[in-house]
Amino acid sequence: MSSSDFMEQLNLRALSLLQGDADKIEKLIEVQMENLATRKCPLYEEVLDTQMYGFSREVDFAVRAGLIDEAVGKEILSKLERNLAVLYEALNVKG
Repeated sequence: MSSSDFMEQLNLRALSLLQGDADKIEKLIEVQMENLATRKCPLYEEVLDTQMYGFSREVDFAVRAGLIDEAVGKEILSKLERNLAVLYEALNVKG
C-alpha cells in the first residue's frame, strides 16, 4: 500500500468517525425536538452543549493533524450548530 493510499484511508476513517459522532449529537437534538415539553431541563441542554464542545475539539484536532480538510470540518460543525439553534429557538417559542 502506498503512502498516499494509506493517507486516503486514514482521512476517510477520520471523516467516518467524526460523522458518527455528529450523528449521535444530531440524534440528541432530534429527541429533544420531539419532546419539547421538557423545555426546562438544564441537564439536557448542558449535555448538548458539552457534546458540541467536545465534538468541536475533535474536529479541530482532525484538521490540525491533516486528517480532514478545514472546510469539511467547518461544514459538519455548521450543520450541527444550525440544528442546535433551531432547537433552542423552538424551545424559546414553546416556553
